[in-house]
Amino acid sequence: MSYQTLLYDRDEAIATITLNRPDRLNTIVPPMPDELEAAVHRAIEEEQVKVIVLRGAGRAFCAGFDFGGGFHHWDANITTDGAWDPGKDFIAATSQALGAVPKFMSLWRSPKPVIAQVHGWCVGGGSDLALCADVVIASEDARIGTPYSRMWGCYLSGMWLYRLGLTRAKEFALSGRPLSGGEAAEAGLINTAVPFARLEAEVHERAAQLAAIPLSQLAAMKLIVNQAYENMGLASTQLLGPVLDGLMRNTPQAREFIELAESEGVSSVVARRDGPFGDYSQAPAAEQPDPANTIAPDSTGA
Repeated sequence: MSYQTLLYDRDEAIATITLNRPDRLNTIVPPMPDELEAAVHRAIEEEQVKVIVLRGAGRAFCAGFDFGGGFHHWDANITTDGAWDPGKDFIAATSQALGAVPKFMSLWRSPKPVIAQVHGWCVGGGSDLALCADVVIASEDARIGTPYSRMWGCYLSGMWLYRLGLTRAKEFALSGRPLSGGEAAEAGLINTAVPFARLEAEVHERAAQLAAIPLSQLAAMKLIVNQAYENMGLASTQLLGPVLDGLMRNTPQAREFIELAESEGVSSVVARRDGPFGDYSQAPAAEQPDPANTIAPDSTGA
C-alpha cells in the first residue's frame, strides 16, 4: 500500500509509521489522518507486529494542522459556498468517519502498544496526536505546546488534560506555553526525555522490551488503563473539544488571523501571536529545537 503523507515499515515485531512531510514540518493535511488510521489498522492486522512506533521525518515530529493557503485544503468538511458552515464543521469534527481526532485515536484503540518518538516541534494538533500514544519519548530539546491556546483553536484529543491533571492543565491551557522535552517529562505530560543522539535507540530498546511480552498480555493491560480514562468521560471531552475548536477558528479575531496569514504569510502572523510571549518561533535559538536534529525516514534506531 502506498501513502502520500507517511511511510510504513516493519522490522520483525516493530512497525514504524513515519509522518513524511518534512518540508512542511509534517503539518497535518488531508489525507494524513486517514492514512494514519489505515497504517495503524495495517499494523494491527499484521500478525508479526506487537508494537507500533510513530515518529516524524526531518526536523520535527509534527507542527500541527497546516493552515497555509487560508486553510482551504479542509474546505470540503468545513465550508459551503466558500463560507464557514458551522453545521458541516461540527458534523465532520465529531464524526468517527470524518473527524481527525477519531483517526488520531486509532493509536489509543489499537490493542498493540504505541510509542510516540517526539523530536523538534510537537505543537498544536501534533501534540494532540502524539499524546494519543501509550508511551511518549522525546528528545530533551523538543518543544511541545499548544499555540492555539492563544488564537485559533482548542484542545482536541483532551490528552493534555488527562495526562497533566487540573493544576498543570489549567496553566498550559490558558497560557499556551511550550515545554521542552525535559520539562514535559518532569511535568508528567510524557514518559521520558533523552538527548537527541540517544532518541532512536531508546525508542527501539523500549519497543523491543514490550515485544518480548505476549501480545494478549499487552492488550489486556492497555485496555484496563484505557477503560479507566474512558470512564472519566474521555469520549465526551473529545466531542466538546473539536466543536469549540471550530468556534475558535471563526471568531472575528480568528478570521483576521487567517486573513493575515494569507496576505502576509504564516510566519508573519505567528510572529505577531507569539512575539509578546517570546516563545515558539519567537524564542531565542537556545530555546528552540536544534534544527540539526533530524530523523531520516530510513533510520530504525536498531
